[in-house]
Amino acid sequence: MRLPIKVIFDSNFLAIPGEFRIDIFEEVEKLLDTRIDGIILSPVLDELEKMSRSKSVKKAKMAMLALDFAKKLRNVRVTLEQNEEVDNLILRTAKEMRCPVATNDKKLKRKLRDIKLPVIYLRQRSRIVIEGVIECQ
Repeated sequence: MRLPIKVIFDSNFLAIPGEFRIDIFEEVEKLLDTRIDGIILSPVLDELEKMSRSKSVKKAKMAMLALDFAKKLRNVRVTLEQNEEVDNLILRTAKEMRCPVATNDKKLKRKLRDIKLPVIYLRQRSRIVIEGVIECQ
């Protein structure tokens, strides 16, 4: 039995189940052909908490659903450096951990590709795909 693969989840990826009725955890495990150690970084969780209090009902509802899915992930406490954006923190952490990131953020996907880290994302609103190669963890 292989060890679970660490996967960092971005907030927008956690919105997929509510919007597209896709079981992201099952699909990612099927895609990787192994169990995953799903990770959410504490600032991403903070971002979702803040969004859940949004005046926009749609945004708040999406964030609350994402928070429900985030409960299935391991919360890793990390600190944002001064003036660092959450996407750059995800990038830095993924680079340190050498693990894929599950995101639909176009800019973040491009940055991850540039440093040769695997990206897991939703394609054509219907299936989860991976781009890049996962190194042994």
